Amino acid sequence: MAPLAGMLREHGFRVTGSDSGVYPPASTLLDSLGISFYHTFDAAHLQAAPDLAVIGNVIARGNPELEEVLDRRIPYRSLPEMLEDVFLPGKHSIVTSGTHGKTTTTAMLAWIFQTAGKRPNFLVGGVAENFGKSYGLGGGEEFILEGDEYETAFWDRGPKFFHYHPDDLIVTSLEYDHADIYPDFETYQLAFRRLVNLVPRRGRVVIWGDTEESGPALRRAAEKAFCPVETYGFGSGNDWVAKEFAVKGELMNFRVEHQGKSFGEFSLIATGKHNALNAMAAMAVAHGRGISTKQIAEALATFRSVKRRMDVKGEIGGMLIVDDFAHHPTAVKATIEAARTRWPGRRLWAILEPRSNSMRRKVFQEALPKALALGDRVILGGVYRAQQLGDENRMDPEAVAASVRELGKDARVFPSSDAIAEHLATAAKPGDLLLIMSNGSFDGLCEKLLKRLSSTGPIPSEANAR
Repeated sequence: MAPLAGMLREHGFRVTGSDSGVYPPASTLLDSLGISFYHTFDAAHLQAAPDLAVIGNVIARGNPELEEVLDRRIPYRSLPEMLEDVFLPGKHSIVTSGTHGKTTTTAMLAWIFQTAGKRPNFLVGGVAENFGKSYGLGGGEEFILEGDEYETAFWDRGPKFFHYHPDDLIVTSLEYDHADIYPDFETYQLAFRRLVNLVPRRGRVVIWGDTEESGPALRRAAEKAFCPVETYGFGSGNDWVAKEFAVKGELMNFRVEHQGKSFGEFSLIATGKHNALNAMAAMAVAHGRGISTKQIAEALATFRSVKRRMDVKGEIGGMLIVDDFAHHPTAVKATIEAARTRWPGRRLWAILEPRSNSMRRKVFQEALPKALALGDRVILGGVYRAQQLGDENRMDPEAVAASVRELGKDARVFPSSDAIAEHLATAAKPGDLLLIMSNGSFDGLCEKLLKRLSSTGPIPSEANAR
C-alpha cells in the first residue's frame, strides 16, 4: 500500500492514509515523499471526505474508517483495481506469478529493462535494491508487476493478479500455500490456470519446465494457454536451459542455451540454483521484448536482489547474521542450500519464525522438519499471534523440533526473540552462520542479536554491517 501511495502521489494525486504499526521501509518511503499518515484508525480522519478511499486487503468490516466509508458512500477501490484503472491502461503488462521466486524475478525484470534503457514501470513486493524502492514510473511501454495470488479485498476474495491482464506471464512454481485463503491445492492451482487463460493469443507464458521437480500442476496450468508457452530449467527438454555452474564466493556463473543453441554466459551476485531459474524466466521475457543477450548479461551481473533475501546484517566476533524472507518449506530448503554454497564451512543455525498464515497452521508441519534439518542447529520461535488459531489448526513448534531431532539435528523452541538472542549470544561460536528466516520482523530479532553480540566483542573490520 505504501508503494501504491507513492505511485499515486507521483501521478499527481494528493494522498493521505491510516494504518497501525507503520515501520520501515513503508514509513521511510512515505516520509520521503511527504505523504502524511495516521498511526491509528479513526472515523474522524475522514471528516473531510476524500474523493476516493483505497482499501487494503487486511482491512475488514468493523474497521472504523471502513465503516465510515460505507456509511457515507465515499467511493472506494482496492489496490489491484487502482493499478488496473490508473496505471495499466496502454501498457504492456508483464506479470510474474508463482509460489516461489516472484519478488526476485520481478525485480530482475525491472533491472534488465532499466539497464536496456526501456524506462520500465514496475511494482514489486519488496525493496528492489538496485532502485532503492519497490516501484518505478519510468514512462516506458511495459509495466512489470509481481502477481500475487492472495485475495484482493474484503469484497473481492479473488486473487489480485486477475486485475493485471498479463500480456507476458511467468509462472515460477506451484506448491500449496495460503491455507487461510485456499482450502486445498486444487483450489490454489485453479487460480493459476485461470490466470494463464487470461493471456491473449499474441502474448507469452513462461513456466518452469523441469517436470520431475515442478510437478504436474504447472503442466496443467500451461494447457490453458492460447498463446506460445516457453519452458526453462535444467533439463535438456526445456526451451531455456542453464548449465555449467561455477560458484566463487558470492558470484555464481552459468551458461544458458536457448532451443539447443548457446544463448550466453551469465553471472549473478546471488548463489543458489533457484536464482538461476529466476534469471532464466526473466531473460525469456526480456528476449521476447527485444532486449539483447549483452544487455541481459550486464543487468544480471549488476543485480543486487531484494531486501530480506539473503540480506547480510552484520558479522560480529566471526558470527555472520543473515536475514531472509523464507516462509515456506521449499523456500527454507532453497535458502539453507544457497547459504551453504555462499558461505561453505560455517556451522549453520536455521532460525525460523512461524509467521505467515500458512506457516502458522499445521499444513506444513510434516514438510518443515526435513527442510530445517539441512541446518546444523535449528531454533524455532513461537507461532505468531498463536491465540488466533485453535489447537487443532495451529502449528506445534515443539512437534516440529522433535521431528528435526529425530533426523539427527539439535532443535529447540524459544518463546520470544529476546530468549533466542540470549541463547545465541552464549551458544553461537566464531565462524557460525546465523540464518534468520521470517516473512515479518521476528520481533526485531536481527537488531536484538546484533546489539547483544556487539556487547560481548568488537565488530571485525571486514564486517558487512548495515
